[in-house]
Amino acid sequence: MDLILYGSPLSPFVRKVRACMLEKGLDCELDPVSPFDPPDGWRKLSPLGRIPVLRDLAVGKEGPDGTLADSSAICVYLERLQPEPRLYPADPFAHARSVWYEEYADTELAVRIGFGIWRTVVVGPLNGQEPDWDTAEATVREKLPRSFAYLEEQFAADTPYLTGTEPGIGDIAVTAQLIGLRHAGFGIDAAAYPRLAVWLERMLSRPSFTSLIAEDRERLGSHSRL
Repeated sequence: MDLILYGSPLSPFVRKVRACMLEKGLDCELDPVSPFDPPDGWRKLSPLGRIPVLRDLAVGKEGPDGTLADSSAICVYLERLQPEPRLYPADPFAHARSVWYEEYADTELAVRIGFGIWRTVVVGPLNGQEPDWDTAEATVREKLPRSFAYLEEQFAADTPYLTGTEPGIGDIAVTAQLIGLRHAGFGIDAAAYPRLAVWLERMLSRPSFTSLIAEDRERLGSHSRL
């Protein structure tokens, strides 16, 4: 096996990369590195101290040689390494638009869901802390509607995915974040956001995500409400 992915499997950014790999039929070894307790020399592989990091053993076996930090950079590399199925549209505008949705997921959604919900009612209890439902519910009530409304507007009536007839990197990145929301017991109001709700169920039913969700449930146990 030539690819090693370093990072916690419950991270949405690790989940994004793994989903891309599964969509492309690529195998990797998962090394569960935590950014809160990283191994010695981690900053040489990840200058920002974050996860995930990918190592391609065909390029380098030791130190920073053969490694890529940042999930977006890794996904671009995977696209070049295994071009089919394509996760970045061929059309220039659709390609750029898909990258924008990925960025939106990795920043806007990651901050709102990660800090407002995931850490307060899932990660905290996993570490023996009391869940902070007040913060989570306030996030769902006050902060996420703007994000959901924006995403609802992005779906054309005749396209099942954000940028066309096949799922792309934008779809994968947004789904990877929304899975954390679902694990915490929150969902998408189908009456308020019908296209977003249908799209999410479509993405969650893909084999790449069903397998990752099954792994998550096993790791989270009773802490998962998905």
